[in-house]
Formats: sequence, structure tokens, C-alpha cells
Amino acid sequence: MNNDQATSDAFLRLVNIMNDLREKCPWDKKQTFESLRNLTIEETYELGDAILKQDFQEIKEEIGDLMLHLIFYARMAAEQGRFTLAEAIDKECDKLIHRHPHVYGNIQVADDKEVKQNWEKLKLKEGKKSVLSGVPQSLPALVKAYRMQEKTKQVGFEWDHVDQVWDKVQEEIGELREAVIDRHSQDKIEAEFGDVLFALINYGRFIGVEAESALERVNQKFKRRFEFIEGNAPKPLSDMTLQEMDHLWNEAKRNGIH
Repeated sequence: MNNDQATSDAFLRLVNIMNDLREKCPWDKKQTFESLRNLTIEETYELGDAILKQDFQEIKEEIGDLMLHLIFYARMAAEQGRFTLAEAIDKECDKLIHRHPHVYGNIQVADDKEVKQNWEKLKLKEGKKSVLSGVPQSLPALVKAYRMQEKTKQVGFEWDHVDQVWDKVQEEIGELREAVIDRHSQDKIEAEFGDVLFALINYGRFIGVEAESALERVNQKFKRRFEFIEGNAPKPLSDMTLQEMDHLWNEAKRNGIH
């Protein structure tokens, strides 16, 4: 059996299992779009965790879980007479062909940057009112900021040089510091802090760093080092001084806990 046939058979098997579960399992029969939504978000984050760990066995499992959810939504939609799984897949295929004229047409592109630019132009021609309309409102703020910057870049709303972006970071830090020193309102300080974060995310994008991934790496490093402190503390942490805990923190660093 060739790989295409194996993939086709496996996909159809999953669809048939979903149909069985929807018809025969009390839990699956009870689910709605709304009840499944949070579970889908959770599965997406589990896939994200597996990717960060580079655990391909886990990635494989989480891809399967997410695929089941997508089939689940399509099954519920078909029950309501809204659309079928085949229609959803065909629509995606049509969209991909339309938005890749350099593959399925006679358009020439120099690199991936031109592909992204053409993608955004085609979306606007399709009736999208804004280049930002495809950015979900419920995205985590760091990811949303990165995606908005990526989107507006495609239509030329972008700094020319990385030094300009760094100057903007310093400018925003100065404005935040000024707001704190001058005891501005908490709302003003929060706004200035947000400007600093947005500028830093933009700078990260210019130097090839995704803020969400970078921050999560730091989160995990902090977690491992703090757990080292907890595991090696000679007395309850509440009875230790900051200097004593900092000594264990530096010991964690010396032990290569990154």
C-alpha cells in the first residue's frame, strides 16, 4: 500500500469512528460547538507544548487529537444542515489554489516575502475589509501583536532598518520611565508599559525571535531553577532570605539548569 492510500484509509477510519461515537457514545452525543471549543483550545496548547519539547511521539498524538476535533465540528455542522466535511475540505483546497498563483498559475515570485505580500493582497480582493481581519481576537496578546505586525508588514507598514526599531524600544522605555517617575495614573503607566512590550515584540521580529516562544523558554527556565531552590532549600522558603534563595539560584545556574 502506498503512502497516499494509507493516509486516505486512516483518515476515513477516523471519520467513521467519529460517526460511531456521535451516534452511540453518551458523552460525544451531548457535545456542542460551544462545549468543544475550550477543549480544542486546550488540545492546541498541548500540541504547542509538545512542539517546544520536540517530542515527536507527543506531537503525533496531539495532531491526531486536533484532527478528531475538526472532524467533530464538521459532523455537528452536517447534522444541522450547515455544511459537510467534504465541503469544508474542498473550500480550503480552492482557497489554497487561489492564493498560490505562483504554484497553480503563471505568477512569478522571488522569495517567501513576495508570497506573503501576494497572500494579503489576494485576501483583500476576496472582500476582506482589513489586513488585520484574519487575526483572531482571542489570540494571546503576545502572539496577536506579532501577527498584526507581520500582517501590516505585507502592505509596507514597516520600519526600514532594525536600528530604527531599537530606537523605538528605547523611546518607549523612556516614556514608561517618565510616567512612573512623574506618578502618572495607573492607566497611563499601563498604556506605556504596553507600548514597550509592543515595541520589543517588533524588535524581536526584526531579529528573528518570536516573543511568545522566547518568553515561554524563560518561563520554563525559571520554573526549573525555582524548583531546584525548592528541592535544595535547607528550611522552608518563607524562612529564607532573598540572599539565601539567590545563592541556590546561582547554584542551579552553575549546575547547568537552563
